[in-house]
Amino acid sequence: MHFTVRCLLSSRKIKSSVMKVLSLLIAVCISSQMVAQSPQSLIHYPQEKHLKNIRQLTFGGDNAEAYWSFDGKKVSFQSNNKAWGLSCDQIFYMPVEGLNLNVAGTKAPLISTGLGRTTCAYFMPGDKQILFGSTHLGGKECPQEPERVAGGKYLWPIYDSYDIFVSDLKGKIRKQLTHEPGYDAEATVSPKGDKIVFTSTRNGDLDLYVMDINGKNVKQITHEIGYDGGAFFSPDGKKLVFRASRFKTEEAKKEYLDNLKQGLVAPTEMEIFTCNVDGSDLKQITNLGKANWAPFYHPSGKKILFSSNHKSSRGFQFNLFMINEDGTGLEQITFDGVFDSFPMFSPDGKKIIFSSNRNNNGTRDTNLFVADWVD
Repeated sequence: MHFTVRCLLSSRKIKSSVMKVLSLLIAVCISSQMVAQSPQSLIHYPQEKHLKNIRQLTFGGDNAEAYWSFDGKKVSFQSNNKAWGLSCDQIFYMPVEGLNLNVAGTKAPLISTGLGRTTCAYFMPGDKQILFGSTHLGGKECPQEPERVAGGKYLWPIYDSYDIFVSDLKGKIRKQLTHEPGYDAEATVSPKGDKIVFTSTRNGDLDLYVMDINGKNVKQITHEIGYDGGAFFSPDGKKLVFRASRFKTEEAKKEYLDNLKQGLVAPTEMEIFTCNVDGSDLKQITNLGKANWAPFYHPSGKKILFSSNHKSSRGFQFNLFMINEDGTGLEQITFDGVFDSFPMFSPDGKKIIFSSNRNNNGTRDTNLFVADWVD
C-alpha cells in the first residue's frame, strides 16, 4: 500500500517536472517566434491586405522616392547609403529584378554627379534618361542641413541652388532644364510623356509649375501662399495630385514666410489637393490634420494613396492610406510602427513600390520595398 502511494506520488512528481519543462520549452518557442516577428524585423504586416509578395530592394541608409520607368522594369531612387561612400543623397537606378543589393560590394548604378545634394529623380520617356534636382552647380560639397532645435519644429531645407537636370543612364548630364534663381526641384513626368510638373520659388513662394518635356513653355499653376509640392500626374495625364500647406491664421502664414526667407519650411501641417494640369478645378481632398503628403493616384484614377501621421499621437508614425478622389472612403494600407511613405504604382498598376523603416533591426535605415497590389 505504502509502495503504491509512493509510486503514485513519484509518478505525479515526474509528470509535474515534465510539464514544467514542456511549459518552459513552449514559452521559449513562443518568445523566439515573437522576436522573429518583432516590428523591427517584419516585412509584411498581417493587416496589409492590399499588398502581396513584398520584397526588400535596398539594405542600408536612407533610400526613398523610388519611381518606376515607363516600361515598369526599373526604378530611379535617391540614397545616402554610407556603405556606398555617400555623405548625402545621390541619384541611382536599378532593375526591379536581377540585382541583389544585399550582397556585399554590390551597388546600384549612379546617375547624378556625386557632388552636392540631389532629390526627386524620374525617368524620361523612352527610359534612356532620368531627370532630377541637384545643387552641384552651387558647390561640390553637401549643403549644410538646418540644426535641430530642442523643442522646435522639424524643418526641411529649401536650397536655392537646386536646379533640374537630365542625365543619361551612364551618369552624363545631357541637359539643364531650369535656370531661374531660387529652388527648382520635385519634378515628375506625365505618363503621356509630354509634360513635367515641378516646384519653384522663382516668384518668392513654393508653387507648382508645368513645362513641356523639353523645358519650354513654363507656366505657374498654383498661386496661394503655402508650400505646394510633391506633385504627380493622374494616369490619364489630365490632373495633378500634390500636398500643400494652407494657413488658418495670419500668424501661421507669417511664420511660414519668415522660415522661407531663411530657406526653410516646416512640413508638419499639410493636406492633399488635386487640380487640372492647367491649375483649374483646385480641390482639397483631405482634412485630417498633421502631415499628409507623398500622394499618388491609384491606377483607376479615382483614388489616391498618400502617407500620413494623422493617427499618430507621437507625430512621427507615418503609414500609407487610400482615399477616394472626392475625399470619402479613407482606408489604412500599411501598418509599420515608424515610417511608410513615397508610394508609386507601376505603369501597369500591378505593383507598388514604397519606402519603409520596416525590417531595419531597430536602426534608422529607410529601405525600398516592392509588392504586388491587390485591389
